[in-house]
Amino acid sequence: MSIEIRNESGVVVDETSIVSAARFALDRMEVSLLAELSVLLVTLDDMAGLHEQWMDLPGPTDVMAFPMDELEAGHRPDAGDASPALLGDIVLCPAFAKDQARTAGHSLLEELHLLTVHGVLHLLGYDHAEPAEEREMFALQKRILGDFRAASAAAKRREAQRFSDDRLLGAAGLDGAAEE
Repeated sequence: MSIEIRNESGVVVDETSIVSAARFALDRMEVSLLAELSVLLVTLDDMAGLHEQWMDLPGPTDVMAFPMDELEAGHRPDAGDASPALLGDIVLCPAFAKDQARTAGHSLLEELHLLTVHGVLHLLGYDHAEPAEEREMFALQKRILGDFRAASAAAKRREAQRFSDDRLLGAAGLDGAAEE
């Protein structure tokens, strides 16, 4: 799975973590490993321009998703075929997301993870215009984010344990250094 990320927002964020959230969501949705995705982080002004141009709505927003036309033609990347598919683009606005994160009581990175998963689901055809669609999409989003957080926490625990084990082995002289 190829995920390209570009940060043109001027806000320093953990880009690797955002890519990890996107990859996790795509894996959970069983999207082909040959799929390609682009994530772009933009300024408030750039997002306002996109929001006006594509949604005919004033001002910036937090996330926009631009699916590729080939997906609408029945070539969904989660259909199981082995052909590569361009999913599309997710555009995030960290400056806008900062206030949302503060209101929600979590970090900017957590908000960007949420928005990334939200964008992935939009690219895969999920929407929240109708109440039933909203319930389905937001339940799926919540489940994916919960699983991502749990997997990330487990990976951090394993890394901390490896570090601790390496320190202990080094102190005992068993760190794998060649004996002379």
